[in-house]
Amino acid sequence: MTYTRLGDTGLEVSQLCLGCMNFGSERPWMMNDRAASVELIHEALDLGINFLDTANVYSRGESEDIVGEAVASANRDELVLATKVFGDMGEGPNSSGLSRKHILDQAEASLDRLDTDYIDLYQIHRWDDDTPIEETLEALDYLVETGRVRYIGASTMTAYQFTKALYTSDVEDLSRFTCMQPEYSAVARYEEANLLEVCEGEGVGVIPWSPLAGGFLTGKYERGAGPDDGTRGAASESVRSYFTEENWAVLDAVRDVASEVDASPAQVALAWLLERDAVTAPIIGPRTSEHLRENVGALSVGLTADQVERIAEPKTPRYPQA
Repeated sequence: MTYTRLGDTGLEVSQLCLGCMNFGSERPWMMNDRAASVELIHEALDLGINFLDTANVYSRGESEDIVGEAVASANRDELVLATKVFGDMGEGPNSSGLSRKHILDQAEASLDRLDTDYIDLYQIHRWDDDTPIEETLEALDYLVETGRVRYIGASTMTAYQFTKALYTSDVEDLSRFTCMQPEYSAVARYEEANLLEVCEGEGVGVIPWSPLAGGFLTGKYERGAGPDDGTRGAASESVRSYFTEENWAVLDAVRDVASEVDASPAQVALAWLLERDAVTAPIIGPRTSEHLRENVGALSVGLTADQVERIAEPKTPRYPQA
């Protein structure tokens, strides 16, 4: 395993982050097996992954609870535990959003489920149009000042919103976002025209979600054929949205390069992301030991500048995406 710094911070994280959304029972394509989930996390730790990302809304806290159980016997000082806040966690008022009340309540709940004294990276899952960014940042700053949180991050917003948040932190002398979590892959490149330039300019780490486009870039789907029953593609309209001619052309290039470097399409797709200057650590979401080890194998795949360009060539990044 290789390690890198999270943006301009001194925090060392593995170059792959273990995404923990699959650990739960909310949807049919999730692992739905607590013991197997814990075992897979243990295997990731054994492979040197020290960076784990979850969220309070993943199976309504079940994912955080599983992660907490899995890391209980690990060396906490070496781990970087990340979770997120924003989504709906109840039926009544104040059960979602980025108000001071919701953030502070949910931080305590996440700490309990993760069975830890502090969260390394606490991220806002989405932008909240109904709460002033000053209120949100003041609540996050309080968590940092009281030692409950070490660093703060954000996910999925416009460049204007993110720039406004960074500017507000600087002006008000509040804790600053050190990390951004956008969707980013060889077939979802719209953030190159939105957030990534801001992140590079401001020294913000980037941990892309869905780096394999929901499995599309593994090569398991074929032109003209519907997804097999039981796959994420069959259950998710967002995966099927990748089935465009432009994206099939990207996948063709990924497959060609995979043959050239003796790797799998998934490994090449991850290696391509790791070649992007802005990227710190893609968030992988394996559900089996085989998938986990295949993903980690991407760290050993070297791509030439020509191969990187051939994979990029079919797409023209636009925001918002066409």
